[in-house]
Amino acid sequence: MIQPPPLQTGDKVAIIASARSITEKDLQPAIDLLKTWGLTPVLGSSIGLQEHQFAGSDKERAEDFQNQINDPNIKAIWSAKGGYGSIRLLDLVDFSKLNTHPKWLIGYSDVTAIHLHLQSMGIASLHAQMASAIETRSASTSGELKKVLFGEKLQIDYASRHPNQVNGEVKAEVIGGNLSVLYSAIGSNSMPSFQNKILFIEDLDEYLYHIDRMMQNLKRSGLLGRISGLIVGGMTDMNDNSIPFGKTAEGIIFEAVKNLNIPVAFNFPAGHVETNLPVMFGKTAQLSVTSDKVSLVF
Repeated sequence: MIQPPPLQTGDKVAIIASARSITEKDLQPAIDLLKTWGLTPVLGSSIGLQEHQFAGSDKERAEDFQNQINDPNIKAIWSAKGGYGSIRLLDLVDFSKLNTHPKWLIGYSDVTAIHLHLQSMGIASLHAQMASAIETRSASTSGELKKVLFGEKLQIDYASRHPNQVNGEVKAEVIGGNLSVLYSAIGSNSMPSFQNKILFIEDLDEYLYHIDRMMQNLKRSGLLGRISGLIVGGMTDMNDNSIPFGKTAEGIIFEAVKNLNIPVAFNFPAGHVETNLPVMFGKTAQLSVTSDKVSLVF
């Protein structure tokens, strides 16, 4: 895949709102953080706009995104906030300039819609903390993000004895993102190939039966059968019905992949969790899962 170049001191980083509305005041911690890194924050025209829950109309948000893509002085684009709305921009934005002048798109959750579209185009992107709430995450969340943006090696190791993890080792490109957003992209031209990829998934505030529905779809559509590894991040604040579903989110996921003979890692420190470490989509990584440790090295 096409990988954006590392940032340099003095580079400009645009902050845009592709989904829900947000104010400049809410972004002050992220603005200050970029400055401490020696970078120059640039607020997009979508910041401060509001149309119902969105940061302005689809047209306004898409125009801001397009301007940041087209501006050669902007070296990275950081999504301000999630919620819902990024998918509405995909058919309004011309991403082709990124083929010759790639720049990191940074964000997660709802921004998965854009990540998937870029993956389908062969362009790498960065699953990482939004600009909003960056100050509420662990120090390693922002520290590792800085390292990746400036071109340093990314290696994530953590102790894990999850009962459902499947030991193994694989080297492949990483794709994925938020499970619900990924599920909504199935059948569209924004869906990347799953063949021989390491799939990363995470989710928030979903009912367990819906997790099962999505995993059954991925299984029955043949998509899961094409991957060579699975990484499960935070499955946060799951909901159940008055009559329990009977399995955890992790148990549901394991049931769908247990016969694939691929390494499966759980509790990966990324997603809607305090430590939301960056994951480089579209870059080849080495995934190793043992009985007590998970390692992902890009």
